[in-house]
Amino acid sequence: MIIEFSDLVSAKSRKKEINVTYDLASFVFDGEEIKFVDPVNVIGEITSISDVLTLKVSIKTKLELNCSRCLEAFIYPIDIDIEERFTNNVELQKEDEIIFVDSNILDIAEVVENIIVSTLPIKRLCTDNCKGLCQKCGKNLNEGSCQCESNDVDLRMAKLQELFANKEV
Repeated sequence: MIIEFSDLVSAKSRKKEINVTYDLASFVFDGEEIKFVDPVNVIGEITSISDVLTLKVSIKTKLELNCSRCLEAFIYPIDIDIEERFTNNVELQKEDEIIFVDSNILDIAEVVENIIVSTLPIKRLCTDNCKGLCQKCGKNLNEGSCQCESNDVDLRMAKLQELFANKEV
């Protein structure tokens, strides 16, 4: 959805309702393909005060991500409310809370995609208690245990473990 600054700033009604549903193509972020399961639904409004446009919208969609521990795909819901301020006035360019746009056009789809990317978790987990993969055989430990010996020893503590193993009781 494209908004022109001049249309909103010079209009009698300095407010425009936004109710848009559209599909976004999958994209690669941090080496992982992010797929949209549902269309992106954007509901809210954009208002103009002087040369500043304020975008207040609710963004809802569902993404398919891969778990960082078990590598399985899972659905990650996005349901966020944002309020962003934009201007194309060069005099307001240095203000921290206002995003400067170097044209007369504001692409809301681009803003929404950037917001979605910024809300992605750093560590993507299918569940909070995901057990991940066995380090030896690669079995998904969420599906059951494997037959591998789990003698996890920190290499820095290996000598200490040898000391206790050699000690007779």
